Amino acid sequence: MKNTGSPTLEDVAEAAGVSTATISRALNDPDKVAKETRERIQKAVDRLGYTPNFGGRVLASNRTNTVGAIIPSMANAMFASGLQAFQEVLAESGVTLLVASSGYDTEHEFRQIRSLMTHGADGLLLIGDERPQKTKDFLALRKIPYVISWCYRNTPDGLYVGFDNEKAAYKLTNRVLEFGHRDIAMIAGISKGNDRARNRIEGVSRAVRENTDGARLTKIVEARYRLENGAEAFDEIMSASDLPTAIICGNDVLAAGAIVRARKKGARVPDDVSITGFDDIGLASVVEPGLTTVRVPQIEMGQEAARQLLRLLSNQPATSSIEIETELVMRDSLAAPKALAV
Repeated sequence: MKNTGSPTLEDVAEAAGVSTATISRALNDPDKVAKETRERIQKAVDRLGYTPNFGGRVLASNRTNTVGAIIPSMANAMFASGLQAFQEVLAESGVTLLVASSGYDTEHEFRQIRSLMTHGADGLLLIGDERPQKTKDFLALRKIPYVISWCYRNTPDGLYVGFDNEKAAYKLTNRVLEFGHRDIAMIAGISKGNDRARNRIEGVSRAVRENTDGARLTKIVEARYRLENGAEAFDEIMSASDLPTAIICGNDVLAAGAIVRARKKGARVPDDVSITGFDDIGLASVVEPGLTTVRVPQIEMGQEAARQLLRLLSNQPATSSIEIETELVMRDSLAAPKALAV
């Protein structure tokens, strides 16, 4: 993944059988190039993984001291602290950060990767492990240095600096079970295109499945990470005939939305139903009652991801993937079911 050997304009011209001037016209003013020629050039561009860079790429060092980060959403605080820590470490080395958003869309993430490379990004921070093979092939072909964060895998296929979402959700669910809950529901994030949400569902499901004392999942509702969606999911769960005594939420925003809706409906948390979150963003400690949740080590994760990416950019060998442990934070939104508490 060293930033060497990237295909040049001359490489594309040779592969397409045209001049570099024709390549430039096709990329910058396509209407002036015949359709058949454009298609031949595009095939060469795709096959070689070429992206036109500007600005600092003309420097002898072939470096712009710019790094790109593509996060799923800028509307959610779950990435804020980690991204800030990532940027601060980069700044200490004189590296500028460009940030883009994928909207949890893997095709859009691919377009953003190409755009950041076009704008001269020397390396990338990517969130999560869910992306199509063409994106992985593009990164490999271009030899783009990158670090994957907010998840962890012990594999030689990439450099990960993050935490195990499945393990963290499993640990939280076991704590809920220890309180005596056996009828459990889940408000999860949308799992399509989001390996973190999917792994959290898997962690909750595994803990319930392994319980030998009659635990069961009454319902799983997937929802976007918004307060109103957490509230709507709470309505859906509590309108069923099979009611849970605890609701495990895929993040703190969904949990806060569920708590607010519970209060409006006259349901007491945790007396009538316990609710837990995930991430431990600032909202978790100010919502009433405070959320029992999983604390994601955002700052440590962001700092270490930046250090590893800087090593790659300096052509130094990176360490192996780094797993950073999460922590359970106990607050008042989790209690024993009423039948056990009396």
